[in-house]
Amino acid sequence: MRYLLILMISFFVVFSVGCSSKVEPQKNQSVQVEDNFLSEEDEFLSEFDDELEVEKKFDPLSGYNRVMTSFNDGIYTYAFAPVARGYKFFVHQEIRTSVNNFFHNILYPLRLVNNLLQGKIKNSGEETGRFLINSTVGVLGFFDPAKSYFGLKSHDEDFGQTLGYWGIGAGPHIVLPFWGPSNLRDAMSLYPDSMVNPIDYHQDRFYNLTNSYGESLYLKAFAKVNNISLKEGEYEKLKENAVDLYPFLRDVYEQYREQKIKE
Repeated sequence: MRYLLILMISFFVVFSVGCSSKVEPQKNQSVQVEDNFLSEEDEFLSEFDDELEVEKKFDPLSGYNRVMTSFNDGIYTYAFAPVARGYKFFVHQEIRTSVNNFFHNILYPLRLVNNLLQGKIKNSGEETGRFLINSTVGVLGFFDPAKSYFGLKSHDEDFGQTLGYWGIGAGPHIVLPFWGPSNLRDAMSLYPDSMVNPIDYHQDRFYNLTNSYGESLYLKAFAKVNNISLKEGEYEKLKENAVDLYPFLRDVYEQYREQKIKE
């Protein structure tokens, strides 16, 4: 209706201007109508601009995030990716898959706690069954007979998903050094998750897999390189679709996390 109204007014203005050359008294009236038309058009454009402002994402840390995205991209491109390619060249895929299975298996406490916190009892039971089977028949988790022979699927949950499940908003987007895209809710959840993550070192904790913070970082870096070697080229393909890398990765991450919370 707005566009129809503007079209009718435009036609009336053109008609009035055309007649003004013949009928002098209507000149002021045509100017009056044209002013009204411009005012209404400006009002429409103003409303349209307001709608665009509403759709813009709340991103108060965008300046810092852009710098950190470039930093992480450089670390990946010139450090992790080359190391992962060399590692892939010397280590067979089946071995790398087994290593990935091992690291996934030892994160069972993290998944169990967060499934319980979300009231997902069935998922918690399946996670426990997976851990028991893979830790024994699967040789400390290097193999995944729980999925292959028993059909038990993994239910990956972390504290950020738990908070989101109970209605806690994501907050502003934050890009963490070396870690990558995150948000305020997920960043604050890293510490609670680390308390039940056997890889992270904490003093006076009996189930540490490492004896120092340095060993913990080394083990996590090794797990990351191994994981990248199994997904070589995925990040590069993702970058190809990005006109502007930071907002692209931000939107991909936020949509992914929303989907994980809904599952």
